[in-house]
Amino acid sequence: MRNIQYNRSKTAGKSCIKTLGFGPNANSAIVDVDRGKIIRIRPLHFDWKYEPPSYNPWKMKVHNTVFEPGSKTLLAHFSLAYKSRIYSPNRILYPLKRIDWNPDGERHPDNRDKSKYIRISWDEAVDIIVREIKRVKEKYGSTYAVLLQSDGHGEQKTVHAAHGCSARLLELLGGYTLQTRNPDSWEGWYWGAKHAWGMEPVGQMEPVTNAMKDIAENTKLLLFWGCDPETTPQGLDGQMASRLCYWWTQLGIKQVYICPDVNYGAAVHADKWIPIKPNTDAAMKLAIAYVWITKGLYDKNYVETHTFGFEKFSDYVLGKEDGIPKTPAWAAEKTGVPEWTIKALAREWASRATSILHGNGSPGIRGPYSTENARLEVLLLAMQGLGQPGKHQVKMIEWGLHGRDPMPLSIKVPTLVEANTGSYVPIVWNKENGVPHRSMGSNLKPENIFPKQFIPKDLIHDAILNPPISWYGTTLLFAPVEDQFTKYTYPAEGCPEIHMIWTDSPCWITCWNDSNSYIKALRSPRIEFILAQHPWMENDCQFADIVLPVSTKLEETDIHLDSGNGQYRVLTYENQCIEPLGESKSDYEIVRLIAEKLGLLTQFTGGKSTDELIKRGFMNSGIQDIINFEDFKEKGYFVVPTDPNWDKYPAGMAGFNKNPEKNPLKTPSGKIEFFSQNLAKYFPTDNERPPVPHWIEKGESHDESLSSERAKKYPLLIVSNHPRWRVHAMHDDIVWTREIPTCKVRGPDDYAYEPLWINPADAERRGIINGDIVKVFNERGAVLGGAYVTERIMPGVVYMDHGARYDPIIPGELDRGGAINTISPHNLTSKNATGMVVSGYLVQVERVNIDELRRKYPEVFNKKYDPAAGLCFEAWVEKP
Repeated sequence: MRNIQYNRSKTAGKSCIKTLGFGPNANSAIVDVDRGKIIRIRPLHFDWKYEPPSYNPWKMKVHNTVFEPGSKTLLAHFSLAYKSRIYSPNRILYPLKRIDWNPDGERHPDNRDKSKYIRISWDEAVDIIVREIKRVKEKYGSTYAVLLQSDGHGEQKTVHAAHGCSARLLELLGGYTLQTRNPDSWEGWYWGAKHAWGMEPVGQMEPVTNAMKDIAENTKLLLFWGCDPETTPQGLDGQMASRLCYWWTQLGIKQVYICPDVNYGAAVHADKWIPIKPNTDAAMKLAIAYVWITKGLYDKNYVETHTFGFEKFSDYVLGKEDGIPKTPAWAAEKTGVPEWTIKALAREWASRATSILHGNGSPGIRGPYSTENARLEVLLLAMQGLGQPGKHQVKMIEWGLHGRDPMPLSIKVPTLVEANTGSYVPIVWNKENGVPHRSMGSNLKPENIFPKQFIPKDLIHDAILNPPISWYGTTLLFAPVEDQFTKYTYPAEGCPEIHMIWTDSPCWITCWNDSNSYIKALRSPRIEFILAQHPWMENDCQFADIVLPVSTKLEETDIHLDSGNGQYRVLTYENQCIEPLGESKSDYEIVRLIAEKLGLLTQFTGGKSTDELIKRGFMNSGIQDIINFEDFKEKGYFVVPTDPNWDKYPAGMAGFNKNPEKNPLKTPSGKIEFFSQNLAKYFPTDNERPPVPHWIEKGESHDESLSSERAKKYPLLIVSNHPRWRVHAMHDDIVWTREIPTCKVRGPDDYAYEPLWINPADAERRGIINGDIVKVFNERGAVLGGAYVTERIMPGVVYMDHGARYDPIIPGELDRGGAINTISPHNLTSKNATGMVVSGYLVQVERVNIDELRRKYPEVFNKKYDPAAGLCFEAWVEKP
């Protein structure tokens, strides 16, 4: 690369502000551009154009130490290296049509992910899309035959929204079938903990105001239960969680990590690591309760005044219900945690103010029967006086999401809903009237009611391959707990089955459950047309019939909000950094083209230009009375001042602790329920989610424990974390991180394989050494990986992050890229809980001979591949 001498005052280039987080809102950055090229990305300094007193910097003073925000944003490595992703060799540069897909003839759905593509013009692409929409509508009676996939993480955009722009257009055409995103990071909390303590919308503790300050002042023991504060928060919120952990160490607060692996947080912060087998946390929590009950080590007065149904729980723990006391010795056999360790933890927890920290809940919240683990955590917190000083459940991620923020509050919480042409979560629940609706700006659309046909994301494969299907709950993020007792059906009455898929979030394969079955669904003749729009040729794009190139946010002008960095809330005016690569257009511009061809442009845009939408978003943001639009646009950002009274607000659930009658929870009793009255009422015979949380080793939905007969063939449990070097499916092509051994393992074929962590004892038993290429498999399929032999994973357990890019050797059977979710379980969390299971299941591992595979599958191994960045767009394009 050329050595560019950068001079701020004399450069011919420019510096643009962009939020470069990849979830809700965070990570404000400055992008330096010279002669039309990105040269670097660096943190935004809050004091660049404002004097610090104007935004009222906060301070936490504890034990003669001071914790305060820095002068700049704490960018994640993803953000700093994002230039690599912008210029990835896998960028889609122009519209594509699958070479053997003929909209007027044979469509060859069985060749999806096999056949290549040819370049077509935008005019041809839009013409085909419009004809297909009209054809599907005429053939099946309505556009409910179109499945809209428009949810998930992605670049943070507002006017050029990364997800959901097409929903408005399909509404204008008469409706669509919505893919409702199951609460994938919160499964156990959503389907389990809500029945113990309410806590809308996702079942995690609320309120959390000033929880971090109270922890610093009063907590003596922190339990990071499956939490990795050095990984999970990075791409969404930056590095503030890391700074907090270092401060807590300085304060002398003990930090204990309970997880199968020495994760990146444990490696630098843990005073003690307690290794535990995946998906056995419920057994350990029951054993802790056993110690407390038998030794009288719990807050009896709190349990009497703040909870409901403790006697039934106690009967189960003591074995009066089933004849099995849940002793530490009993739990040790299940969990792999020694009996004395469980006893010691129980006693220490009972003797000291203890809080539990989470990323979102770890793989333990996304495993079989994770509802029980989640509920039991709530009950243990209650037994020790939840809401008392130093006693909380707190997240190290998504600060500000759902209005929850454990860090110092600002005077305003800005919103940009009036500029949003799509939505991060396409459908939300209207708290005023109980009706689900789209969350776009009110002037962009009429008040549309929730589509009458929808399919939970974790049931898409069943809906396509085996209709009709039914399930409980919409699975919508903001749906109240009562929705979990409503049964829904697909196809809905009066609606057709789906025959077209329109996706702007094509990462289902590498992020959701049993995606080998999903691959079969995508290749079904029932799906006549798949349209994908995305910046990179990856994952589900490889199955599309038409692929449209999307620009990144660095190629667009927009407005955005950074509300989750843990320091200050920042509103940003985002100038375009560079011209769009190739022929790419924003998601919003793409749908505008299609709307125009359909004669619906004015209805779709509301007659508003992009600039007008940006200004309207600002004028309804909540800060328009503090700074005018012209000054905001000129400065490029605004730092919202800290609330001068931020430290006066009660911490966490102090109100409930002080007076539960005046601060009731959203449960039938208004209290924490050891015995769930709702589950007893609506699912009285459900032995997979009974009214009192149980240890469920196996059931009709799952048999994934080491005691299973299946374990004789698949004797290892796999844990799949939120990835260290990606945010879900994003960033797998950043060349800097791919050089790190825990990011990729270089094979003898020069392919960068996804690491599989394996304990030396398990590796030696299989003749595996560090760097070998291995196969991870069960009856659902197989995935290749690179062996990372380490003591950082406990024996009997292997670990592979989800989110690697799918690169099949045999589609639906054998993947080279490391997309581990292709072999995850098919069934839901449990029979009446419509969550997904993507960790804590049985596999086997064996060494493979790459040379033998190369001889057997020469086309796969000889396709174009970039040794530094990985997959290449050109590998899919047929040359003229």
